[in-house]
Amino acid sequence: MSFVDKVRRQKFLSFTLILFTLSIGVVIGTLINTGVKAAKDSTVAPGATPLTIPNPVQLSTSFSQIAKAVEPSVVNISTTYLPKAPAHARNRRRANPDDGDDSDNGGMEDFFFRFFGNPFGQGGPDMPQRKGYALGSGVVVDRAGYIITNNHVIDKADRIQVKFNGDPTEYDAKVVGADAATDLAVIRVEGKRNLQPATIGNSDAVQVGDWAVAIGSPFGFQATVTAGIISAKERDVDPTQQFQHFLQTDAAINPGNSGGPLLNIKGEVIGINTAIASRSGGNQGIGFAMPINTAVRVYNQIIKSGKVVRGSIGVQFTPSDTQNARDLLKAYGASEGVFVQSVAPGGPSEKAGIKAGDIIVAINGQPVHNGGELVDRVTSTAVGTPLTLTVLRDGKRQDFKVVVADLAQVFPDRFGTGKDQDQSGPGEGTQAKFGITIENLSRARRDNLGIKQSGGVLVSDVESGSFAEDIGLQKGDVLMEINRQPVNSVDDVKAIQNSLHPGQAVAFRILRSAGRGGDWTSVFVAGTLPQSQQ
Repeated sequence: MSFVDKVRRQKFLSFTLILFTLSIGVVIGTLINTGVKAAKDSTVAPGATPLTIPNPVQLSTSFSQIAKAVEPSVVNISTTYLPKAPAHARNRRRANPDDGDDSDNGGMEDFFFRFFGNPFGQGGPDMPQRKGYALGSGVVVDRAGYIITNNHVIDKADRIQVKFNGDPTEYDAKVVGADAATDLAVIRVEGKRNLQPATIGNSDAVQVGDWAVAIGSPFGFQATVTAGIISAKERDVDPTQQFQHFLQTDAAINPGNSGGPLLNIKGEVIGINTAIASRSGGNQGIGFAMPINTAVRVYNQIIKSGKVVRGSIGVQFTPSDTQNARDLLKAYGASEGVFVQSVAPGGPSEKAGIKAGDIIVAINGQPVHNGGELVDRVTSTAVGTPLTLTVLRDGKRQDFKVVVADLAQVFPDRFGTGKDQDQSGPGEGTQAKFGITIENLSRARRDNLGIKQSGGVLVSDVESGSFAEDIGLQKGDVLMEINRQPVNSVDDVKAIQNSLHPGQAVAFRILRSAGRGGDWTSVFVAGTLPQSQQ
């Protein structure tokens, strides 16, 4: 074989080897691609694309900034109640008649007592008591250790302890003063330094729809932050508490939030969380906070004198937002003002000459449009200050000088006076067109009932669904006047009735048993006669 043939043969073999190698590569690549495709097609979620986590981006920081700024000022309050006699528990229950009652009371089952928790420990109020524990919240308002909370959080507690967020120590606290009328209290913590007070806002500036943030210890979970809006203002929850007008919010509030702050979007305190309306015992979007402007006024008096003193002129009046009040004003010739239901015996108004049935229309020359204005202006007046009250009496305006007295002394506590008055059995009555049955009062009957005033007829029955029932007349009332005309007998009532016409406003002055062993109170009710009934 020549040299040239050898070279050609070698080139052929090399080419063949290269071609074989490339063929093997192609086959291997094909097999690999086929295997990958087969593997892909055989996954649990065919066609699914893996998720990716984006880079962190800072969102709105408004609520988080509020939490960081205010949480150091919000405290957890725990109270201890040592065993008490069953009578003590019964008294507390009478003071809060809805406590432990599962009946339908308008959704306010958790108001105060349940909202805070059972301070009597295990068992019911009439059972032997063990040591009890309860939890609430509070907000630091002064570096010296002063804290605002609810009165029902610390009321009658034997020991009060305060915990700060991030600090495991429980610090003892003492009550500086409390005000049951607004359910507010001031306590002072001992032994804690470098306190950070919260910033006080102005609740008068709050509008419905504003953001609201609540911080507290619901169910003991300290420094819990919830957010919502202001749902309503000037909300009256309990009509018997004339100094409690709340901000309503849907920020989640639960048992344990009592005494904690409600904040605006600036982190300023605009209210003290006080109560919830709930049928379940937990948040249902209706919470109530005492406006901070009210709390500040109470706080300032407590740190000055240890208590709250309110002025009084010694009158009770018909709530101005009721139809009864509007009808009374109409019947007595007024379009606005405050209708005086009764005058406290020996009180400032009685001494000045003001009488039941008068309509207060001005104080010191400034008009008074409703009972709320009267209360605000009188209670904020210092005790001993003279006021000139302008009243409408028999269609004429008259001025009386009244010296403001201490509300607590003019209307002392009437706890436990709900004893029913014995009416000594029914007698023969006369049906009256108002929907009442009335009886003349003999001297013996009057003495038996303890009625010292002369005149009047006894209402022995009130027809269900009648005009009389609608305006509030009750069985056992003594009817004294109709439209200022005195009533001394059944015949008087008949004569007055015959002079009335449908659509006319009619006012009644009655005596009603106050349940105090024969005491009777003068009460006014009124209404507009319907077309079908006189």
